[in-house]
Amino acid sequence: MAKFNEKTFNPEAFGKYVDRLPKTKRNELIKSRALKGNEQIRQAFSSQTGTAYATLPMKGLLEGAPLNYDGKTDITSERTTTFERSVVVWGRSKAWTEDDFSTDITSGTDFMDNVAAQVSGWWDDVYQDVLLAVLKGIFAMTGAKNLEFVDGHTYDITAATGADKDGNAFNQVGPTTLNTAIQKAAGDNKSKFTLAIMHSTVATNLENMRLLSYMKYTDADGIQRDLAIGTWNGRAVIIDDSMPVETVADSGSGDNLVPGYTKYTTYVLGDGAIDFEKIGAEVPNEMQRDPKTNGGETTLYTRDRACYAPYGISYTKKSQASLSPTNEELANGANWTLVNNGGSGAALKVIDHKAIPIARIISRG
Repeated sequence: MAKFNEKTFNPEAFGKYVDRLPKTKRNELIKSRALKGNEQIRQAFSSQTGTAYATLPMKGLLEGAPLNYDGKTDITSERTTTFERSVVVWGRSKAWTEDDFSTDITSGTDFMDNVAAQVSGWWDDVYQDVLLAVLKGIFAMTGAKNLEFVDGHTYDITAATGADKDGNAFNQVGPTTLNTAIQKAAGDNKSKFTLAIMHSTVATNLENMRLLSYMKYTDADGIQRDLAIGTWNGRAVIIDDSMPVETVADSGSGDNLVPGYTKYTTYVLGDGAIDFEKIGAEVPNEMQRDPKTNGGETTLYTRDRACYAPYGISYTKKSQASLSPTNEELANGANWTLVNNGGSGAALKVIDHKAIPIARIISRG
């Protein structure tokens, strides 16, 4: 098969292009119930004064111990605290160019049509990658109060040794892993967690232990079939191989050799754990025709802007070079902090991290 500008064609038969490369990324995280709209964020960035960064008020809860009502004790009052929550808009763009001659040489195949048909799926990949960067960033926060969230909402079993009576390794997910993880994160608020998103390796281990069961439906012919969504300890399970995977190399040597292994991160989220608003661009998509270059070519430009705001967590913008944060900047823990009242020292009040329905399980499978 010959090549012209990366387009494969048969110079003898000029066969038509009929198949498009299959899309393997599922991008289930951005389609889940963990994301919800936020009118306050939408208004902040849709008004004439809206920019790429905004600080929004977040109402605090009632505080204070009850007083003895005995007819002689004065009733004293307290004021509620208003917390500050900052959010950021990220923007991404891309362009693809196709030339006329490629269409001519492949018997009329419209390559730009092929590009246009895949733009939506390409953006799904972008949105998922950005969201994973945000999750990485909030679990990289530092500082005493922030570490209460990071440590409390992380259940890492990769260093566990031994196995149960059935031979299931303790460093892999098992019957009690999910329940222990969400109790560690939220205590008696663990019911807020409704969804687990995991790599297929983790899901397969759960299936092998018969801990993962798939929801079923009955089709028009009365045949019962499995849905793609499973349940684990009563929580919905979504399988997506875009979830973080880390390879740990061998260490030591000889008798002291410690074999390497693979870490898998499973995110456990509550409904609406992350506010999401699509802000959009002035011109989201446009085509440009250049009749001169390479005998004529067409370029498709695409742009978009959006905001992810994890509940109870504020974006600080401490390490951001431009008006739109990169994925690396979103993954930087220095850019995130727990929502607080803006005070310092004894006057600092921080949201209770147990109210945040975001947790992660790190396992070897």
